[in-house]
Amino acid sequence: MLKHLLCSLLSLGCHPSAQAVAHPPYTQYQEVQALIAQSSESGLYDPQRLQALFAQAQHLDSVLAAMKHPAESLTWATYGPLFLGDDRVAAGLAFWHAHAATLARAQSSYGVPAAVIVAILGIETRYGQRTGNYRVLDALSTLAFDEPQRARYFRQELLHFLQLCQAQHLDPLSVYGSYAGAMGYPQFMPSAWQDSAVDFDGDGHIDLIHDADDAIGSIAHYFQQHGWQAGPVADRAILTGQDYDAHLDTSLQTSSTVGALRQRGLRPQTAVADTTPASVLRLQGAQGMEFWLAYENFYVITRYNHSPLYAMAVWQLSEKLQAAMDADTATH
Repeated sequence: MLKHLLCSLLSLGCHPSAQAVAHPPYTQYQEVQALIAQSSESGLYDPQRLQALFAQAQHLDSVLAAMKHPAESLTWATYGPLFLGDDRVAAGLAFWHAHAATLARAQSSYGVPAAVIVAILGIETRYGQRTGNYRVLDALSTLAFDEPQRARYFRQELLHFLQLCQAQHLDPLSVYGSYAGAMGYPQFMPSAWQDSAVDFDGDGHIDLIHDADDAIGSIAHYFQQHGWQAGPVADRAILTGQDYDAHLDTSLQTSSTVGALRQRGLRPQTAVADTTPASVLRLQGAQGMEFWLAYENFYVITRYNHSPLYAMAVWQLSEKLQAAMDADTATH
């Protein structure tokens, strides 16, 4: 659920153990010993167990390299086609049919359209087919202790991961995911798993790694928690004046209204009330700049991955999936 998509696509076929280089064991790090002491004091793990775990954790240069080249640094013209091809739509339609009852229940329970849930799964892991080949302990240790820019965040995720493994009876040395430490069908980070994952099939166990039903319900629950409401997501803007780029928004939150933006020279292609909160989004497309009105649900999608490119890919894939399902339903 971080900015890891392109690098994940490029690296999933490579087992990270082959990429490990000679490196001091993490048990020699002062920060690791502090983490072990903290975890031991809280009763999370026996200190000897943690010493043994971190003695086996590997530093991975490939993780650090991947963090420097996120797919979201691309232009929309390059990024969009990575996720919007006919093959991904066809696979998504098959997944939707296979899990139709669960998706309908998730939509009913949490108010999140089935097409959006399927689109998330399609972009994150190709509907569970590509969940990552990096050992999560290695990835999070590398980012927590050898990547200073976001070390605090990943150190917290490492702690959440250890807590999660304890609660879910997972072996920390046997859990694999993305280079950023995201796991399972939905590529939840450990904190998101703890905060948002649900036992959607009612078997008494939350399993996002092998259980598509739990993944579907957990994605829907995540979006509900972050404010998803019935309503529009994004709309291509029609330019009607020359002041249209005066209110470009980079915060990802809605900062204006449709009516105010209409006065600035942008109007939506579909009928939307002037009071609807909206922001202007500019994307570099294949035929020049594209201007979009992004609504509050668009911002909700960016809570999953903090990128307007990601949110736009999710939205457009969901539209393609919904159209494919409607066409398929009409012919049967």
